[in-house]
Amino acid sequence: MSNIVDELQHARKAAGLTHDTLALRAGVSRMTVQRTEAGKIDPRLSTLLVLARALGMDLMLVPKALRPDLEDFVRSGGRFLGQPSGIGAPPSLVDELLQPDEPAKKHTSAKSRR
Repeated sequence: MSNIVDELQHARKAAGLTHDTLALRAGVSRMTVQRTEAGKIDPRLSTLLVLARALGMDLMLVPKALRPDLEDFVRSGGRFLGQPSGIGAPPSLVDELLQPDEPAKKHTSAKSRR
């Protein structure tokens, strides 16, 4: 549980939000935010969800067996193992997903474009 709370606290601080501001955005009390971050309460899943959403995040359950691979993938910037880097490299999946308000690019073969 502490990993989730640590990530939420890190995201709050990175966004420059106070406990009050996050509480207001999430619809919970300031004390709930403070006590959750301090580890003084064991928050409900619903509380963690509203805090995450107020920070522009989502909680995701990942099978333990996949977690190391998923963390490696995210750390790599969304590039698969062995994918070339540099100017000629295809864009990272993570970069494409994080593009604001741009429609997803469709990857088509040369045949289908004729």
